[in-house]
Amino acid sequence: MITMRAHYVGSLRCEATHLKSGNTVVTDAPTDNHGKGEAFSPTDLLCTSLACCMISILGITAAAKNFELGKVEADITKIMASDPRRVSEIHITLDIEDKGYSEREREIIKNAALTCPVAKSLHPDIRQEVAFNFV
Repeated sequence: MITMRAHYVGSLRCEATHLKSGNTVVTDAPTDNHGKGEAFSPTDLLCTSLACCMISILGITAAAKNFELGKVEADITKIMASDPRRVSEIHITLDIEDKGYSEREREIIKNAALTCPVAKSLHPDIRQEVAFNFV
């Protein structure tokens, strides 16, 4: 079953639609690769998907383990390489509101984030550097 559809708009811009919800995402080539940089690039979305997957899995894990997940924010940095042009590193800093987590709960949180489906789907050559700040 097709779940998403994407099409070329022109000028190095694409629009993708999530068919069930009708939500759309626009991508634009980055300025360092002939684009305008007016929207997420496809590689930006790759890195953002990793962070969002981690946060979603934290919510699922907290509910399953019966502890409260507070506010979570992620800062994301994409590192590109050339020859071939590709994402070589993704750096994510997760700021997690500390709800008085035990050391065991902190380990559960860290493990859940690091083993999310997107993290496990990325090629092992892409370095994933994740920092956890309990604030």
